[in-house]
Amino acid sequence: MRTSRLRAYARFLGASLAVNVQAVIEYRVNFLVQVFGMMLNNAAFALFWGVLIGKVGNLGGYGFSDVMLIWALVSTSFGLAHVVFGNVRSIGAIVQKGELDLYLLQPKDVLVNVLASRTVVSAWGDFLYGYIVLALIPGMDLSRLALFSLLSVSGAAIFAATFAAAESLCFFLGDASGISDAITEFLLSFSLYPETIFDKGMRWVFYTIIPSGFIAFLPLSILKSAAWLLVPAALGVAALYAAASYGFFRLGLRRYESGGQMGTRL
Repeated sequence: MRTSRLRAYARFLGASLAVNVQAVIEYRVNFLVQVFGMMLNNAAFALFWGVLIGKVGNLGGYGFSDVMLIWALVSTSFGLAHVVFGNVRSIGAIVQKGELDLYLLQPKDVLVNVLASRTVVSAWGDFLYGYIVLALIPGMDLSRLALFSLLSVSGAAIFAATFAAAESLCFFLGDASGISDAITEFLLSFSLYPETIFDKGMRWVFYTIIPSGFIAFLPLSILKSAAWLLVPAALGVAALYAAASYGFFRLGLRRYESGGQMGTRL
C-alpha cells in the first residue's frame, strides 16, 4: 500500500512538473533570459572566488576546486528544490491570503499539492549551473556525476523542508515573512562558504537548525572521497528533515482559518 502510494505521488510530481514546464517555456525568450541570467550571476561569484584564492591561497584548507564543488552542490540542490517545489517560499503568502482553500479541495496531500503547483524559472539556471561547474572540474567521471546527483537530491529535500518549515511559522505567528527570509539568507550564506572559516562553537548549528552541513559540507566530503556507503545516511537525514517539516505544516494546518475562496484550481 505504501509503495503504491509513493508511486502515485511520484507520478503526480512528474505530471505537475511537466505542466509547469510547459507553462513557462511558452514564453521561451523570458525563460532563456532568466535561466542564463541566473547562471551568469553565479558565474560572477565563481570569478570572485577565483581571484580571492589566487591572491591569498587556500582558505581554511579549501582550494578553488573545493569551493566550486560547494557552489555546484548548493546551486543544483537549491535549483532542484525550486524547480520541483516552486511554491516552497510562498506558503506564508498563500496562507495569509486565504488561498489555501483552493488546495484543500484537491484529492492529493495539501502540502505536496501546494509545493508542486509552480516552478521557479530562474531556478533552472541554478540547477544547470552546478552540472556545468562539475563538468569543468578535473577528475570528474560518470560515477561521481551519479554521486553528485544523489547528493543534490538530498540537499534539495533539506532545502525544501527547511523553507517549508520556516514558511509554516505563519500559522502560529501571522506574518512570519521576516523570520522566513532570515532563515533563507542564513541557510544560503552558511552553505556557500568553507566550513572551516566559522568558529567551532557555531558548527553545531550547521547540523541542526540551519542544516548547511548536510547540504554542502558533508556532501563535499562524500563526493571528494567517493564514499558511496554514506549516501544512504545522507538521504536518511534528508528524509528526517522532510518528515519533521511535514509534521510541522500539518500541526499548523489545524490552526488555519478559511479565507472563503472555494474555487477550483485547474
